[in-house]
This record gives sequence, structure tokens and C-alpha cells, in this order.
Amino acid sequence: MTISRRSVLKGTAVASAVVAAPAILKASDALASSGQVNVFAWGDYIQENMIKKFEGETGIKINLSTYGSNDEAEQKLKAAGGKGFDVIFPSITNGPNYYADGLLAPLDENKLKLDALVPSMLRDSVDLGGTYRGKRMLLPFDWGTEAVLFDSSVFPLADDEVSFGSLWAPEAKGKATFRQNSALIGTGLYLDAIGKIKSNRMLDVYKTEDDARRVWDEVAQFIIDNKANVAAFWNNATEATNAFKQAGASIGQTWDTTGLLLNREDAKWKYRMPKEGGMTWMDSMGVPSGAENVEQAYALINAMLTPQMAGLLCANTGYNSSVAGAAEFAGDNYKKQFMATYNSDNLGNLWWWQAETPWFTPLRQEYVDKITNA
Repeated sequence: MTISRRSVLKGTAVASAVVAAPAILKASDALASSGQVNVFAWGDYIQENMIKKFEGETGIKINLSTYGSNDEAEQKLKAAGGKGFDVIFPSITNGPNYYADGLLAPLDENKLKLDALVPSMLRDSVDLGGTYRGKRMLLPFDWGTEAVLFDSSVFPLADDEVSFGSLWAPEAKGKATFRQNSALIGTGLYLDAIGKIKSNRMLDVYKTEDDARRVWDEVAQFIIDNKANVAAFWNNATEATNAFKQAGASIGQTWDTTGLLLNREDAKWKYRMPKEGGMTWMDSMGVPSGAENVEQAYALINAMLTPQMAGLLCANTGYNSSVAGAAEFAGDNYKKQFMATYNSDNLGNLWWWQAETPWFTPLRQEYVDKITNA
């Protein structure tokens, strides 16, 4: 599967440049003007200002539950047989993990404001895992990167010097942090770039289990051999922030929200794309097969497709919305940080997480355990 780098850049430009006319979500647009909707989302996605806006405009009450990882979301929905929630926000590459067990319902595209999305995001989401047997299952919500955050007073790196390999430099001993499953990719991209491991830019780990083992055996051993560099591991946004604030990390592989929010607190923190390419994800919106408040679920999804609500998401988190025109409602901080983080070169060098196959996740966990317990 190949995602057009040019289409991402073009889509980003559209999202930044389009000025959307103010739109208020009316009850007639929302398909429902009362009741409730049970939402299962990443911990920082649906914040109070978004809840207040939605409930005030539709009369629909949001009952919010949160999770900190894709594994947690999958396991909880699987245990409940697809019941208990009306809207869920999984990473789109994890879609195939839901489909085989019938945990998600096909989306009725006639009820969705698809023209609100950046066209390239909607198109590329198909190859990333958003459809199943020809039916749309997941809709793009936002996208972001996992790259390198560093304390510039400790690591005076120029933008073109930043690398996933910076975490493994001798001067980073005891100062680095990362999420283990992501480090298997980021470190692999670094080792591939310097010619130590042939991995087709880490796409080989998605081909077959044998290919993945060949690559990850070497990547995991490299991490274990250099584990003295690790100050802390993290698995969610709160843990990532604490790794820098409490565990002594001054460089790490982190999500953009951690880097950008820390930068807002202190300019010494810089979040930059590594020369190997920022790891890029897309999260999505879907309706579980056991949803009880289906019309309210579509009302919430359509509300999230308005530039105003999407702008709140960007301002709250630093993530990039898949909705065209969101940047115009995200505030000056978001625009300034976006321009400091991304440019035409690094947007053309993004590394997209791929759709997962049934063997991929348990195999990766095997190597995560090796790294953690070594």
C-alpha cells in the first residue's frame, strides 16, 4: 500500500488555507435533537469545550469514556461484543482488528457530510484500513505524527540534524524515552537509513511473519544493547509528558501533542521531524455494531466534521484535523507550531503506519516484551 506524499501535502494546504463559512449544527442537521450518545475516545480527544458546544447545539448528552491505547479500546469492545458505545475513535490502521469479529457497523454515507473532509484524507483512508469488503467502516478524524522531542538547552540540534538515532547517541545515556512498539519502527528506520538493516524503510515488517522477525530480531537487539540510554517508557500521552517532567528524559520519540503542549509551556522543548521521516498516523470515527443510539451517533460524527469543532480539537491537542478549514478556527498557537514543525520537505517524507494483519499485533507484542524485560 502506497500513500501519495504529494496528496498529503496538498491536503494539508487545503486544510490550512480554506476559510469555511461559520456553521451552526442545527437539530435538523444532526438527525436527532435529544437523547444521549455513548462515546469511547482517546483521553484527550473530546474535551469540555467540545462537549459544551455539541450538547448546547443539539440537546444530545455525551456520556464519555476514554482509553489510552488501541489495544485497550479493542479489548474492551471485543469483551462487550461490540456493545456499550455508540461512537469510537480507533486508529484507522487498527480497523481490520475489529472487522473479523463484527465489532463495527458499516457507515451509511448518505447520513454523513463527507464533503467536509480533505479529499486526500478520505481517499487515502481506504488503503489505510477504513473499508471492509467494499463498505466504509471508519471515517478520517485527525492525523498526527510521532517524531523527536528534545530539550534544546541539552541537545542543541539543528532541524536537519534530528534523527531517531539521536536517542541512541552517547550523550543521550539515561535521557531518552519512547513507546516500545513505536521504537521498533523508529529505531528500525534509523538502522535502515544508515545501512545496518535492510527493511525497505520498515515496510518489510508488514509483509510476512518471517520478514518481521528478521528485521525485529536485529532492531530489538540494538535497543537492548543500548538500553542504558532509556530513562523511561511511556504508553499514553500522560505517561509521555511525565517522562520529560518527572523521569528525567530530555529527548524522546513522542506524539506531536506531547511535544507541542510542552513547547507552549517552555520554548526550550522542540518537536521536530527526524531525517528518516516522521511516523504518521490517522485516527478515525466509527459506530460499533451494538450501538443503541445510532442517530445520535451520526449527529456527533457530523458535528466533528464541522470546521469549528475540528478547530477546537486542533487547539486543544495540537493534532491535525482531517476536516478542511479546521486551521482557521484553531488559533494562532496552532498555526505557529504547525509552521515550525512541518515544511514541504518533511511532509514529503512522512512514514505512514500501515493496516495491520491478524499476526502483526501479537508478534509485535512479543518484541515489546523482549525490550521491556531485558
